Amino acid sequence: MISLPAAAEPLRIIAFGDSLSAGFQLPADASFPAQLEARLKNDGYDARVINASVSGDTTRGGLARVSYALHDGGDLMILELGANDMLLGFDPAATRDNLEKIIGAAKEKGLDVLLAGMLANANFGEEQKKAFDAIFPDLSARRGLPLYPFFLDGVVGEKGMTLVDGLHPSRAGVARIVAGVAPLVEKSLDSLRSKRQGAAQR
Repeated sequence: MISLPAAAEPLRIIAFGDSLSAGFQLPADASFPAQLEARLKNDGYDARVINASVSGDTTRGGLARVSYALHDGGDLMILELGANDMLLGFDPAATRDNLEKIIGAAKEKGLDVLLAGMLANANFGEEQKKAFDAIFPDLSARRGLPLYPFFLDGVVGEKGMTLVDGLHPSRAGVARIVAGVAPLVEKSLDSLRSKRQGAAQR
């Protein structure tokens, strides 16, 4: 009897964010993690997307719970936090520091990190907007992380792409986000698969 090699475990993607990726007021199958997993499987990737997003979360809240979220490990974190910091007028320097620490925690656990960026409105003035908008590209450049510049690109202000609040993505809006971010996720997964194959051949 021929013994077959054990099948490799699916790559684990941790969607770590707030209501924008948690699936606020949407059926479970319409959430960002669910739609992204379906897209990846359709494209031939053996990956599981874990919904570790919490509606209303800030970067400070994310930092407080990141150890728990990563308790079972993973391969890739999609870090989507900062929108609530912006809406609440938090100091951009504190937001940056919290994100930096979350990235550090993920890296310590051996996960790659993909940054999902956010852009500020001008409610708290142009200086605050400028400082906030610089957070994600700066972190991406300094830490060498892939960046999806604006998580809500093609969603905000587009008919049918948001719920009635005009901010949270609808099912169609989530599909638009997934279409935009999936190529970057798949590039990260290709890199992870290459690392796995290289480690197995040693």
